Amino acid sequence: MKRLASIVVLLLSLCAVPQAFAAPVVVATPATPAAPAVTDSVGLLERAVAKDSTNFDNLYRLGVMYLERERMQDALKVLSKANVVRPGNTKVLVNLGVAADAIGHAEEAQGFYQSALTVSPEDSVAQCRMASSKYAQGKYDDAMKLLREIVSKKPRAHCAYFTLGVAMADAGIYRDAIRMWKKVVELAPDSPEALSARESIDVLEKFLQGK
Repeated sequence: MKRLASIVVLLLSLCAVPQAFAAPVVVATPATPAAPAVTDSVGLLERAVAKDSTNFDNLYRLGVMYLERERMQDALKVLSKANVVRPGNTKVLVNLGVAADAIGHAEEAQGFYQSALTVSPEDSVAQCRMASSKYAQGKYDDAMKLLREIVSKKPRAHCAYFTLGVAMADAGIYRDAIRMWKKVVELAPDSPEALSARESIDVLEKFLQGK
């Protein structure tokens, strides 16, 4: 059972990493004729940034593209430049945290989330990312306390229910995990978290039916 929980948590973490303020996750598919256009869109932005490294919009868009392609070091570099050009932008700070978390730099990531929360104390995405980072780091009590606070203040914060589901699946409380993920689907059916929730609900329900 713990093995199943580990698989579910791994699946969710892989699906969720680039989601803070990025576009929906692009699922890997076999190469198609459209691939060069995608590569070129990154290349175009890279050239634009090389020509003018003070353009915030281009820096931010390129950083998000790097996140989507799991080029985390590149994302950190570009988004750090965006943070210099426009300090204190919540979206930039959260995505910097996402990139840092993805390469295992939890303390650095939490510093970015805290900076975002200093600017926007009620930002539920920054709060959820902070809780998720703390949970992944093994600070379970801190993470769960924060998640409960988020849900108490913002009952429609689907990201909090998503992470609560991860925690419950990891603890082997599968039916409660399913209940949390169904809440995500109910509150934000078109969100990337809902996509991951549906997949994980399917995994757990099949497991429970086979017991």
